[in-house]
Amino acid sequence: MHLKSLTVRGFKSFASATTFDFEPGVTAVVGPNGSGKSNVVDALAWVMGEQGAKTLRGGKMEDVIFAGTSGRTPLGRAQVSLTIDNADGALPIEYAEVTISRTLFRTGGSEYAINGDTCRLLDIQELLSDSGLGREMHVIVGQGQLDKVLHATPEDRRGFIEEAAGILKHRRRREKTVRKLDAMQANLTRLTDLTGEIRRQLTPLGKQADVARRAKTVQFDVRDARARLMADDLVQLMNSFERDVADETALKERRADVEKLLATGRARQADLERFAADATPRLNAARDTWYQLANTRERFRSLGSLAEERRRLLGAGDDDGVSRAGGRTPDELDQQAARVRAEEAALRDHVAERAEALETAIELRADAEDSAAVEDRRLTGLLRAAADRREGLAKLIGQVSAARSRVESAEAELGRLRASVGDVDVRRVAAQQEFVALEVQVAGAEEGEENLDEQYEAASRALEAVQQELEDLTGAERAADRERESLQARLEALMTGLQRRDGSQAVLDAGLEGVLAAVTDLLTVAPGYESAIAAALGSAADAVAVGDLTVADRVLRRVLEDDAGQVTLLVADAAVGSTPPTVRPPELDQLPDGATPASDLVTCDSQVGAVVTHLLQGRVVVQGIDDAFELVQAQPHLTAITRDGHVVTVASVSGGSAAEPGVLEVQAAVDETTVRLEAAANRMERARFEIAATTGRLNDAQKTADQALEQLHDSDARLAAVAEKLGQLGSVVRSAAGETDRLTRLADAAATNLGAEQERLQEVTERLAAAQDAPEESEPSTEHRDLLALGAAQARQAEMEARLSLRSSEEQLRAIANRALSLERAAVAERQARVQAAERARIRRLQAARAAAVGQAVHTALGYLDVSVERAAHYRDAAEEARAQWDAELTDVRTSNDRLITELGELTDSVHRDELARAQQRARIETLENRAIDELGLTSDHLIAEYGPHLPVPVAVAAADKWAELRAPVDEEGNPIPAGIPFVRQEQEKRLKRAEKDLASLGRVNPLALEEFAALEERHQFLSTQLEDLKATRKDLLDIIREVDERVEQVFTAAYQDTAVQFERVFGRLFPGGEGRLVLTDPDNMLTTGIEVEARPAGKRIKRLSLLSGGERSLTAVALLVAIFKARPSPFYVMDEVEAALDDTNLSRLLTIFEELRESSQLIIITHQKRTMEVADALYGVTMRGDGVSTVISQRLVDA
Repeated sequence: MHLKSLTVRGFKSFASATTFDFEPGVTAVVGPNGSGKSNVVDALAWVMGEQGAKTLRGGKMEDVIFAGTSGRTPLGRAQVSLTIDNADGALPIEYAEVTISRTLFRTGGSEYAINGDTCRLLDIQELLSDSGLGREMHVIVGQGQLDKVLHATPEDRRGFIEEAAGILKHRRRREKTVRKLDAMQANLTRLTDLTGEIRRQLTPLGKQADVARRAKTVQFDVRDARARLMADDLVQLMNSFERDVADETALKERRADVEKLLATGRARQADLERFAADATPRLNAARDTWYQLANTRERFRSLGSLAEERRRLLGAGDDDGVSRAGGRTPDELDQQAARVRAEEAALRDHVAERAEALETAIELRADAEDSAAVEDRRLTGLLRAAADRREGLAKLIGQVSAARSRVESAEAELGRLRASVGDVDVRRVAAQQEFVALEVQVAGAEEGEENLDEQYEAASRALEAVQQELEDLTGAERAADRERESLQARLEALMTGLQRRDGSQAVLDAGLEGVLAAVTDLLTVAPGYESAIAAALGSAADAVAVGDLTVADRVLRRVLEDDAGQVTLLVADAAVGSTPPTVRPPELDQLPDGATPASDLVTCDSQVGAVVTHLLQGRVVVQGIDDAFELVQAQPHLTAITRDGHVVTVASVSGGSAAEPGVLEVQAAVDETTVRLEAAANRMERARFEIAATTGRLNDAQKTADQALEQLHDSDARLAAVAEKLGQLGSVVRSAAGETDRLTRLADAAATNLGAEQERLQEVTERLAAAQDAPEESEPSTEHRDLLALGAAQARQAEMEARLSLRSSEEQLRAIANRALSLERAAVAERQARVQAAERARIRRLQAARAAAVGQAVHTALGYLDVSVERAAHYRDAAEEARAQWDAELTDVRTSNDRLITELGELTDSVHRDELARAQQRARIETLENRAIDELGLTSDHLIAEYGPHLPVPVAVAAADKWAELRAPVDEEGNPIPAGIPFVRQEQEKRLKRAEKDLASLGRVNPLALEEFAALEERHQFLSTQLEDLKATRKDLLDIIREVDERVEQVFTAAYQDTAVQFERVFGRLFPGGEGRLVLTDPDNMLTTGIEVEARPAGKRIKRLSLLSGGERSLTAVALLVAIFKARPSPFYVMDEVEAALDDTNLSRLLTIFEELRESSQLIIITHQKRTMEVADALYGVTMRGDGVSTVISQRLVDA
């Protein structure tokens, strides 16, 4: 058995499908750091069931999926397939080749398969553990695995040997079984307790079953007696119900007649209310028209006043408003600017002369510096030639040859870089052209996107406007509704206050002949004077008006007979004196300001006008208390009444605070509230109509906004697709541009380097020629060079002075030019100001004329408006009069309907009382029927048919007489004829009490005792049987565990002894002269003992691993693993850079052991060591390019 192939796809850095073909022997996987070599080891561990993300060098399991790079997108899954050659049958499966697959999806799901068939992770682990490849994966020695072996506990080292011996699986199963047995022990204990508890419950439950048997006989008598009594009650109730049902017919017929009369009256009332409702809009329209016209007239008057005031202000005078610049005219400013311009021209010539002088100085300085530089180079060349001659011509010749080689190399590098720049630039231009074409497409799409944005924003604004309008209308409707409800409540409260609680209301309700109405209903008081008129009338304000004294006498007697309370009567035709009511007393024409006769504030019905005028005679209404006292003192025969209701006479004063409102005040409040209530109702109706219309517009606006949003989303999706393509092309362009820039920089650097090399070549060539041509001579003189340098310094000083002089002249020139420009601008501004002042004066004259025309037009319009206001007032008064007529007739109809409603209510109450009595009877019958169903399980029909009072009561038969049923008489068909006695209620009641007493003497009876006893007894027998089965099963499992322990101990002991022997041998080979051995921590208990490692290299006395060096510790760990490998060989081993820390000598020793392992096992080694590669039979090279993806090349060394 050996690994045949490994295929990875999307696992870590292996983005593409990569296959490793393995053969028996040693396979080395090599490659630079970070190329993905160790990912091969991780893939092998992962496909064989590794579940630890940290073991796979990750933070979470999804880290094994290829995460993507700058050039490749992330993948959605990782898949690894491992094919094992099972020709020798090492794996317990009937296949010559076994392919194990594992797939992990980024969403978290995973799949396992064996030879393409889906399986569980446990199936793979069980399959591999049978060949010594357990969960601990000791055959895979990854990075850090050696350190794990070194720091392992003794129990962990024992696990390595158990896994190699193939018993770790059995040990894990044994531990799992022991845990299950422990859990089963708790259940067993509970089952034992439950069985004992059931056994204890059987005895008392048996006694309850005996009592239940005796109670069944008594319960039959209780049920039979109760059923017969209940049937008798039900029959009596039904008979009574049938007798009372017929009494309702007459009342219902009379109620139907009243309902017809009331329906006719209500129809007439509805017509009148509709007429009044139709008159109300016309009245409101007339009022609104009058109000709007009056308001328009006032606005026109205000407009006329405003126009007159504006005309007066605009014609009050006109200042030219010209702000003269320092008192100078524009011509004076122009002249001064011309003089400054002349100075500027003269100075400009001077600046030109200074500039020529500077150019001359610059030329002289340049000539002097050139002469000095030439002489300096000549002298330097002579000095360098002399030096070079001294150093030797041979060295210069060598330098020339080297410089020429560097120049040729730089030329070749420059040519290669320029060719590369051309290739990359071609790719960049192609990508750029495609990018530009897409940008044109995006520009068109973005223009359409802007239009869609504008459409959506417009639709959103329209929707928001309609929503806001709807919210405003809803708020207005709610406000009007709240105001209507408040006014309705206030009106109801005021109407309640108007209801009389004395004899007056009884008189009005009686409808006696000659009774006119309440006085308050026959008066109309000026608004605000209700309290004063109520005080002036006194008790007459609450009186009832009657026709004459005869009527008054009859009414008073009726009140006394009915004991209805107090009543005040106002006689309409009473003699009120010799003064006619239409004659105004002369003293009332001499009242002070603010005083008004009370009679002038009241409008009365003609029937009571004379008597009311008489009652108000001599009463004057004033504003305040001070006015009242002043009036009484001036005219003692008058009675002064304030608007608040305080009464002042020469003989008495009445008034105060917290007075109850009078009937007149309440009536006025009722009238005002009624008007306001109608207005609020009208506003609410208008708002609801506008809400309905606005809701329709809101739905349309919502549809428009949704359509615009959907179009915008579609456009966004198209733009996103194009933008993604643009991003890809942009990345290509940027990459090409970056590559072009990099190559261009390299080419520029190469060109610069070539130029430098060429200069150096020219320099050394010149030096060589000068050295070869120059004769031997003495040191040259520097006197001429010093003279030339001094002349150059003097020329530079002259240039600096000329430059400073030129700059000073230029500054003066700029100052004079700015001054001339300022004067010219001031002249232009002065002219513009004069023109603007003239224009303003012209505009003011035009505005004054327009104001005068507006005033004249307003005056004309006011004439027409006055006529319109008067006509609108006439229409309003006519509408109010029509509304009053409809209201009067409507009041009469409502009074008639109220009387019918009262009678109908009385009839309805009578019918309801009878129906309630019938309902109570039906409820009692239903209660009995429900009781029969609940207590006896019988319907009313069955109850009466089986237990009715017309049936005989059966005679009880002794329980001991078992032949009584056979002796009973039967009919022709063989059915038994019931025998019994006639039903007597008193006898059955005694029978029921006797049976209930007997049942009570039995105490509490468990009706389910018989069934419970049988079920509990059966359950006890079942649990006892199960308990014995569990005990037997537990004993069998414990016997099997003992056998497994004996087998595990035997196999482990043999494996440990072999491993210990191999460890001493391997350690001695890896550490010549050293000693190493394995020691058991508990030799007496081979099932739980751990394993310690003792290692003593040659020349050292220490044995603890922690005191060894890093290389020695690593080699010791390798020795332990190799000892396990040799003691219990596995089909293959995978080692990841286990020899990285070893020197050449120790590496040679380890490679010798690898050679021995190759004979029995397959080795896959991840290495950097060249010598390890030399012993390999095949090589796999793993590399990673700039795209971050690992690629593989292979070489079979045997073939090579």
